[in-house]
Amino acid sequence: QVQLVESGGGLVQSGGSLRLSCAASGISLSLYTMAWYRQAPGQQRELVARIFSVGSTNYADSVRGRFIISRDNSGNMVTLQMNSLRPEDTAVYYCNANRFSTYWGKGTLVTVSA
Repeated sequence: QVQLVESGGGLVQSGGSLRLSCAASGISLSLYTMAWYRQAPGQQRELVARIFSVGSTNYADSVRGRFIISRDNSGNMVTLQMNSLRPEDTAVYYCNANRFSTYWGKGTLVTVSA
């Protein structure tokens, strides 16, 4: 059974940093395109950052230069380092794994206060 478990969310002041982690079981993350999505209240889920199995990355324009996605294949984890956080980054953040199938974590809440 595949599981993606996010951790690291919480409350932070504007300008602060958080580091989200996604731990996987049941799959080898090294074979998957991994991504972080977020969904703010009343908004659609949106792609934040993605890292391909070869290591290349892409980012939403709104987070480029502030967020960094990385993967630890030996640890079967993906992380999202979030710096210079803004109130508009407040959302539930979801881990996503995609190859021939797509898997989602249950999400972790990030709240950025002004």
